[in-house]
Amino acid sequence: MGIVSIVTNDGFLLPSAPNFRDLGGHRTKEGRTVRSGLLYRSDALHTLTEQERTTYDGFGIRQLIDLRSSHERDRLPDLIPDGAEYAAIGVQRTDSAGANFIDLFADPEQARVAFGGGAAERYMYDVYRGLVTDTEALDGYRDLVERAAKGPTALVFHCSAGKDRTGWGAALLLTLLGVEREVVTTDYVASNDRQAATDHWMRLLSQESGLPWEDIEPMTRVKPGYLDSAFDIVDQEYGSFDGYVERGLKLTGATIDGLKGRMLA
Repeated sequence: MGIVSIVTNDGFLLPSAPNFRDLGGHRTKEGRTVRSGLLYRSDALHTLTEQERTTYDGFGIRQLIDLRSSHERDRLPDLIPDGAEYAAIGVQRTDSAGANFIDLFADPEQARVAFGGGAAERYMYDVYRGLVTDTEALDGYRDLVERAAKGPTALVFHCSAGKDRTGWGAALLLTLLGVEREVVTTDYVASNDRQAATDHWMRLLSQESGLPWEDIEPMTRVKPGYLDSAFDIVDQEYGSFDGYVERGLKLTGATIDGLKGRMLA
């Protein structure tokens, strides 16, 4: 089947997964371009319509990388493209910030302690610290990069909302490819225009827990400060981004060269 690119009137390739988008098209510091049609980032892929499924299958995706927790995967299993390999690659400890997100809302009092009065934003910074430093995250993101470098076909990676775990994965890949930090941040915050489903779901949690929307809102959006904090932690823990790649992710030079050779035009 040939590759298709159908954009709906609302600008989304897949309206049921509005954060599904191509990582290609960005320019690097050296003036090269990230190839399109090879790497896609997304939110959860479990509610596609029949028409969307046809579009989805047409992208030629043969690897689907699921960054969600086992609880999330079991509750809302992915729709896997025809002939694609599915890989569950969790990037959070089961007891980490983010992984027990739903459980914290099960008890209204617990939710108020965890997220009320400005705690939600602190919670999000803790999430990003874990995505940089936790062993599960280091192993998971190394696996993602190695799969992206190896190919040979198109790959999609995603979490639930496609903004935090997926956001750091996209930032990592684009930075490895030599894309300027400002451009990386622009790609990252583009998720904010694609969170209608997250808003709906989180407003229900707000009502059930009795937490005002202002307390919960920091968890429904990405902020440049969240991404900046992750890069700051990279520098603090590993000395530099290169140190993070070499000593944290333990990626080889051959893998990085393979990624660039495959992804840069």
